[in-house]
This record gives sequence, structure tokens and C-alpha cells, in this order.
Amino acid sequence: MPVQGSLLRHEPGGATRLAAVIGSPVRHSLSPAMHNAAFDELELDWVYVALEVAPSEVAAAIAGMRAFGFGGLSVTIPHKAAVLGEVDETSEASAAVGAVNTVVPLGDGRLRGENTDVGGFLASLSDEGFDPAGRPCLVVGAGGAARAVVHALAGAGAADVVVLNRSPRRAEEAAALAGPRGRVGVPADVAKVDLVVNATPLGLAGAGGDAGALPLDPAALRPGQLVVDLVPNPAVTPLLRAAGASGARVAGGLGMLVHQGALAFELWTGRSAPLAVMRRAALHALGA
Repeated sequence: MPVQGSLLRHEPGGATRLAAVIGSPVRHSLSPAMHNAAFDELELDWVYVALEVAPSEVAAAIAGMRAFGFGGLSVTIPHKAAVLGEVDETSEASAAVGAVNTVVPLGDGRLRGENTDVGGFLASLSDEGFDPAGRPCLVVGAGGAARAVVHALAGAGAADVVVLNRSPRRAEEAAALAGPRGRVGVPADVAKVDLVVNATPLGLAGAGGDAGALPLDPAALRPGQLVVDLVPNPAVTPLLRAAGASGARVAGGLGMLVHQGALAFELWTGRSAPLAVMRRAALHALGA
């Protein structure tokens, strides 16, 4: 029986499967609350924790996953690209994007890199009633999350996928994932698209830097657009606040977080993820 006040319905023991998220920073991650609630709901003897891993220790962390027999691993910033080179095989999506956000054990110490960000992002757009097919879209950033979004939008038939990033070279690489529909953008493109996605960590709780920093000029936003900030914590980022003031429709990163996490959960456990439970747990962890 759990001790009084325990957040879990069971006490971990020798047979408990362990899953984790690695990143830096990671202490503000909502994933432990979300996954542990899902494990409890389905009465699975699993526990999920957050592990701070420095960029120089990614290879050691993946080796540790093999050695300790982890049941699953989530990967967040800034490690998604680095993990690609540490697994034994990759899914088509993770290879195309060049980033892994989910690691699945295959047995005998072998690991498969997956990218559930792609499917998770499209599912979150569906929740918002937005179909990117035939519509111009813009992505801010060129890291692992941004590349997954570009790949997802291109696969969903977006008319144009414009990438804005401080590094032109990285912007070109990300835009290339959309083929002929992808291109490097300029700030003025923000006003010309139907969907704006911030895939940078600007505004992320605990990430340091200017907490009020914006990835783009909010004066370029307008009514009729959907502005999505993939930052899940805080629930209302400076960008979303500014976009809402401009009359645009807004969506935070919680939707993508929950959907990509649900896909990872299913890959690890072979069970259907309790989406509503995971969403409630993430909202509770946010204090919403």
C-alpha cells in the first residue's frame, strides 16, 4: 500500500519499469506528472522521472538507458539531434527530421529512435480545428522541434512552409525538409501566413535569459491567424499574450506535449494512452 500522501497508487519495487525524460533544463518538465498519471490510470508498474543531462553526457545517458534496462526515454531540448547518433535504428520520421524525441527499447540492449513530435503536432492542430492543407504556414526556429513541425506541415499538404531563424544556414536546412514548398523567410512573412508556430525555447520556464523575449515582432500578427507556441510551460507565454492582443487565435504547447507523449506511451507499453488523464495531469502540474 502507498504511504499516506503518496502521489502514486503503488509503491515502486523490484519489478517496476523506469522511464524518463532527459534534457537541459528539465526540472520544469510536465512529462513526469503526465506519464505517471497515465501509468496509474492503467495500473501499470512503471515510474517516470526527469533527469538533467548536460550536452556532453548524452552518450553516457543513452548507455545508461541500455545498462539499467529503461522501459522508455523521452528526449527534449537540446538533445534531440545528438540522440539520433546514439541509437541502433531510427524511424522514417526521426531520420527525415534528424531528431529523436522518443527512445524505445527493442530487447538485447538495442534501441530505436522515434519522433512522435510529428504526429503529436498534427494531432494538436486537429484539436484546434486547423487543417494546414493548402495554407501558408510559418515556423520560427530550426532545431529538432522546428524540423518536426516543418516535416509535419509539408506532409499535411501546406501550400508554403516558411522558416525564420537567426542562422540562415540552419533555416535553409529546416526549410529543405518541406521540399519545393519550403523556403527561408523574412520577418515580413509573418503577416502573410495563416499559421505561425514558435518552435524556439524563448519563453520557456526555467530556461534563463529574458523571460519576456519574443521570437518575432507581435505587430506583424493579425486577426484570422492561428499562433501556436510549442513552449508548454508557462501555459500563457509572452508570445501568446501578445498574439491574443493582436486579435489572433492562440494555442499553447500543451496539446502537442500531450499528443506526442501519448504516442510515446503507446510505443513503450503497447497500451492505448489515456489522453484525457494525461491532459488533466499536465494542467494540474501547470497550476491551471
